[in-house]
Amino acid sequence: MTNIVQKKNIKSGHTFRAFRNRNYSLFFTGQSVSQIGTWMQRTAVIWVIYSLTHSASMIGFAVFAQQFPAFLFSLFGGVISDRYARYKILLVTQTASMIQAILLATLILTNHYVIWEILTLSAILGTINAFDVPARQPMVHEMVDDKADLANAISLNSAMVNMARLIGPALSGMILQQFGAGVCFAINAVSFIAVIISLLLMKFPDFQPPAVKKKVTSELAEGLKYLKQTPAISMLILLMLCLSLLILPYDTMEPVFAKVIFKGNAATYGYISGCIGLGALIGSFLLASAKKGINLRMVLLVSITILGAGLILFSRTGHFALALPCAVILGLGSITPMSTSITIIQMEAAAHMRGRVMSFVAMAYFGMLPLGSLLIGTISQKLGAPLTMLCQGVTALIIAASFSRFLKAAEKTKEKSFDYLTT
Repeated sequence: MTNIVQKKNIKSGHTFRAFRNRNYSLFFTGQSVSQIGTWMQRTAVIWVIYSLTHSASMIGFAVFAQQFPAFLFSLFGGVISDRYARYKILLVTQTASMIQAILLATLILTNHYVIWEILTLSAILGTINAFDVPARQPMVHEMVDDKADLANAISLNSAMVNMARLIGPALSGMILQQFGAGVCFAINAVSFIAVIISLLLMKFPDFQPPAVKKKVTSELAEGLKYLKQTPAISMLILLMLCLSLLILPYDTMEPVFAKVIFKGNAATYGYISGCIGLGALIGSFLLASAKKGINLRMVLLVSITILGAGLILFSRTGHFALALPCAVILGLGSITPMSTSITIIQMEAAAHMRGRVMSFVAMAYFGMLPLGSLLIGTISQKLGAPLTMLCQGVTALIIAASFSRFLKAAEKTKEKSFDYLTT
């Protein structure tokens, strides 16, 4: 009996080993609260847009308005991330995000709003994210003292986002029904206080700025040259680009399934989003619990395959009760490909290029996702949500098959390099 308890404790310690790092623990706590508010706001914005317009293409346009500015400015965000202290950048971006949420809440609660105002505030948030993401992702690397815990930290970070994705939409659906969207936005604004406090409590070594500051264009050119010289990273970014353009915008159709296919309301939408979040959370914890040295590229291929299967199953289900377990499968494969790709990139990118590399990652995600949302929203308006999602599932399987050969070859090259260095 004692041995069983000890084994459980060892496994638990293995899964949560990144919490041994004080800065990471603070960051995780603050972000956990803030991310719930973020998902509440995201769910409420999409529901408000769909309730006002009853148009899937307008949902796609709303996502475009929020994320396309991040595409435009993310490369500059990467340069800023490599030039200045990242935790100070986050203090600025998180404070700006809180102000954006306050303005959105004020508009809705006073009942003086039109579509263009919501879209404008969404675009402002996208601009903020262009500087937030390239600083926040590499900062996880700085929070972890033992770099052997880095993959675990990134996986737990993904689990935290997915926990919020589980709780936020479900909570938002209930609050939307009882109190309206304005309360969701107000809660999101308050949630930023937690992450700002956590950042202020962190302790980092004095930031050492680059000895020679080059022109922004020169630094961007260096980042692009680095990607050309490291195909193992650049191909992962290309894979993320394909997923962001063609597969991940399936969420633009969730309100359509909730209201039209399942004849439901805001709570129905919240339950669907919550089940997708539950699946993503399970996937994140499985990744966090994985042993050191696991073949992450194989995990990536398997998760894309699960994503494709989840989309196909969900698209063919006409009953709400049966759709929820399908949504869990969909969620299991939805976030894991992105978090796995980011883990690989964080571990393999050169330290002095990490900010710029992450800016290219952000550009691939924030650039293609809004374009994909417009594309998928328009197609679903013509073909219907079920058929569009079915096509996305088949496309996901094609993408997995297309990239499998390269990913397997890249993993073999990595193993040979490791064997060479250790002999």
